[in-house]
Amino acid sequence: MKRLRDLGFGIALIVAGSLASPIFAADIVNTKKVEVQVETIVDGLEHPWAVAVLPDGAYLVTERPGRMRVIRDGKLSAPIAGVPKVSDRGQGGLFDVELAPDFATTRTIYFTAATTNAEGSGTQAFSASLSPDETTLENVKAIFTMKRFTSGNIQYGSRIAIAKDGSLFISIGDRGDRDRAQDWHDDAGSIVHINADGSIPNDNPFKDGAKALPEIWSKGHRNPQGITFDAADDKLYTVEHGARGGDEINGIEPGKNYGWPIITYGRDYSGAEIGEGTAKEGLEQPLYYWDPSIAPGALAIYHGKMFPEWNGDFLVAALKFQLLSRMQRDDTGAFVAEERMFDGSYGRMRDIVIAPNGALLIVTDEDNGALLRVSRGPGGNG
Repeated sequence: MKRLRDLGFGIALIVAGSLASPIFAADIVNTKKVEVQVETIVDGLEHPWAVAVLPDGAYLVTERPGRMRVIRDGKLSAPIAGVPKVSDRGQGGLFDVELAPDFATTRTIYFTAATTNAEGSGTQAFSASLSPDETTLENVKAIFTMKRFTSGNIQYGSRIAIAKDGSLFISIGDRGDRDRAQDWHDDAGSIVHINADGSIPNDNPFKDGAKALPEIWSKGHRNPQGITFDAADDKLYTVEHGARGGDEINGIEPGKNYGWPIITYGRDYSGAEIGEGTAKEGLEQPLYYWDPSIAPGALAIYHGKMFPEWNGDFLVAALKFQLLSRMQRDDTGAFVAEERMFDGSYGRMRDIVIAPNGALLIVTDEDNGALLRVSRGPGGNG
């Protein structure tokens, strides 16, 4: 992989949405299909977890210790007031953030966090309004709280995907207690589906609450930290942490059981086998799995003008090998090739978002984390 630093290619103004950012020196990287340039928009973030693009092209970012900030013109704002107190222990903290589809008029955002009560910690989702001056969260409301908090501080899941009707799909990890992922009256290890106000949608498979909690959409997940819709067909997908091996991409359907911990392609960290093997009747198979694990952080499905070579490909941010995995599909939707980009060059990649102009936005989960932008390089093709 060729990587050239500080050659002046950053003099072009790269526009994400409508706002032109200041000049940055760019790294030039040859990938298999196209040359790209990687710019650091800002660093100095403490374990950033998520990024969203505001209508004017600025960025809203979360930091795991509990801060939310705006990045505009390459400058990092002071922390936004009004963020609820989070449980910043272990893997806990402030997690995902998404803009409501009508943000331009309502200024509504949704975000997730690990919070505490007398039982321990768990995953919550909130709605709020970002004040017009971007200094404060107003009208903060908890719209989802997982049913059982516990003392552990790992595997919260906690990504959000917004459906076309404005309802929310939220990934919840098994909280380090694998058997909870098969308890249908426990939110742990599930994808939950709620309306924007926290109520239960009419199309939920267990709306009456008899066989499962009414908010549960699917079960048998270990720690899904990526969830997104494919804009081409509106199908929902997740990317999930396995144990030692067994990271998965899953196509999510209502009422389905994705197997953890009964079936898995991974092993326990001790090397011991988990569950009953890799397949069992009535349990869903992953669309793809990694062994060894890459520790996936987030998932985006590329559709954009900047990189037409990648249209339809899955982009998976990875923590363990500090890379971006581009998963190529054939006409049937099957994964046929993987390209690993930026391996070890920029740190642990936590979030991946496609900007309105087709550039990629990535946050790196480090003590001195950064927001990166990946755009088409001056040489065009790779």
